[in-house]
Amino acid sequence: MKLNELRDNEGARHRRMRVGRGIGSGKGKTAGRGQKGQKSREGVSIAGFEGGQMPLHMRLPKRGFNNIFAKDYATVNLGAIQKAVDAGKLTGTDVDHAALKAAGLARGGKDGVRLLAKGELTAKLNFTVAGVSASAREAVEKAGGSVTVPEIVPAAEKAKAKKGTVRAAKIAAKTAK
Repeated sequence: MKLNELRDNEGARHRRMRVGRGIGSGKGKTAGRGQKGQKSREGVSIAGFEGGQMPLHMRLPKRGFNNIFAKDYATVNLGAIQKAVDAGKLTGTDVDHAALKAAGLARGGKDGVRLLAKGELTAKLNFTVAGVSASAREAVEKAGGSVTVPEIVPAAEKAKAKKGTVRAAKIAAKTAK
C-alpha cells in the first residue's frame, strides 16, 4: 500500500454534517455557532456588511448584460448524433428534441434543440428542430436527410390574431340580425 492509496472505508464519511442533533453528534446544542451574539441567531444578514461602509460588491462597477428574453437552446453537433446512431442509442429515422434527450445528447434547452455542423453525418435522418446552422442543414441534406424548423408564432401575434377573429365574429353576428 502506498500513501496515495490511503482512503476511508466506503460510507465512513458522509456528505454533510447534520447539526443540532444531540450532544453525541459533536455538533449538538449550539450547532457549531458558538454562544450568543447576532451570528448565533436565525436570519442573519451580516455577510458582506462592512460596518456601514459601502460594501465591496456595491463599490465595484457593473459589467455586461443579461438578456432576459434570450432563447435557451440545447446545441447538438452532427458528429455526436452519428456516434449515437453507430452505438445504437439513436434508432429510427425521425429525430426530434425528445429523441435526442432520450439518447443523452440534448441537455437542457427549454426552447428546443439547435443543430450544429461539427463532425460528419452519414446516416439518413429527418430532423425536427428549433434551429439549424446553414452548414449543418447542408450536411444533413448531403447525407440524404431533411431538416424542418417549425415556425413559432410570438404570443403577441397570436393574441392579435385572436382579437381580430373575435371582432370579426361580433361584426358578422350584428350584420346577421
